Amino acid sequence: MSVRSNMQPSVIGFDNGPRKVEAKVLQGPILHRPALGEVGNRSVSLRGLKAPVKPVDVARKRPVLTRPTKPKSNSISLCRVSGKENVGLQECEKVEEEMDVEEVAKVEELSVAFSTQCLNVEDIDAEDGGNPQLVSEYVNDIYKYLRELEEGSKVQPRYLDGQVVTGKMRAILIDWLVQVHLRFMLLQETLYLTVAIIDRYLQRERTVSRSKLQLVGVTAMFIASKYEEMYSPDIADFAYITDKAYTKNEIRKMEVNILKTLDFNVSYPLPLHFLRRNSKAGSVDAAQHTLAKYLMELCLPEYCMCHYKASMIAAAALCFSLKVLDGSPWNDTLVYYSCNTEEQLMPVICKMAAIVVKSISSKQQAVKQKYKTNKQMKISDIPQLHSQTVKKLAEKGALT
Repeated sequence: MSVRSNMQPSVIGFDNGPRKVEAKVLQGPILHRPALGEVGNRSVSLRGLKAPVKPVDVARKRPVLTRPTKPKSNSISLCRVSGKENVGLQECEKVEEEMDVEEVAKVEELSVAFSTQCLNVEDIDAEDGGNPQLVSEYVNDIYKYLRELEEGSKVQPRYLDGQVVTGKMRAILIDWLVQVHLRFMLLQETLYLTVAIIDRYLQRERTVSRSKLQLVGVTAMFIASKYEEMYSPDIADFAYITDKAYTKNEIRKMEVNILKTLDFNVSYPLPLHFLRRNSKAGSVDAAQHTLAKYLMELCLPEYCMCHYKASMIAAAALCFSLKVLDGSPWNDTLVYYSCNTEEQLMPVICKMAAIVVKSISSKQQAVKQKYKTNKQMKISDIPQLHSQTVKKLAEKGALT
């Protein structure tokens, strides 16, 4: 640090001799040091009555930060600011780090904007800012999180191999649960969550007997209704719907067993969650959305479809629906928001077509009868499901 001189400055008079100066003259204008001036080695001169710099001029003369070079061995590198003042190495590194973070953020933002423009993607949440229930600021992060959850709660293909319970038994159980769900007038989410709980429980608990399978199914719906419904049916109702094959106490014991086996985690992403998002992205009408729901529910009893992710089932169902009803393309907006291209969805679409053809002669008719009602627009009876397009797709899909 430099030591400033304590000598009083003198002013030269007309007679070339020293004279006393009034205090008010010594003060002059108050000079404010710039922030970086405090670490310099120069003392501030009090000579003269130079006017202070205007704020506008200060803004124009802000220092330009330059990136410091790497220090050589056994030397201390200093970063120059405006070529006038020196800043310590730590301060320079901090400034450089902040600049790098800002640059990375700008590059990412530009890359997203560029890719969006290249794909001709429409911002489907642009007009939802005024509705707090639609959480337009967080909705993309929410669906990103749901896709992460999918990866951590997968159902393995052919998980029933080696068990007493078979895929055919599973299909009969779920077909019966569709009727129970309709009888109790429960939410759509409750049915999907019921099937999700059954699959994940049977995947872990491999010793379920044939006589206890119906108990597992009715208890799974009891848990799902507690999770999803505002007013869940009473446990006595579930005991009654089994024709009193199981008591209330048995249902309670199975409930504890299922929850312990699943580590009390029954929050799974459902196909219905993704279908609503995809339908919004595709601006689909009621018929297209209802047909997609019908296709998804047809997949519930099918053992060969249980290992597909919920997001893929939802995207494939909507893509199938668009193809069958009016041949609408799977456009860039749908690709962007569903995270699936049509080529990726095609194997699932072909299997769905095979399930539609199979449903004509299948013994499990609960889903088909459900969608024959006026409430569901009689979507299961539309002639497009018997078209050549569906039959050609079905030929490519093997239900194994």
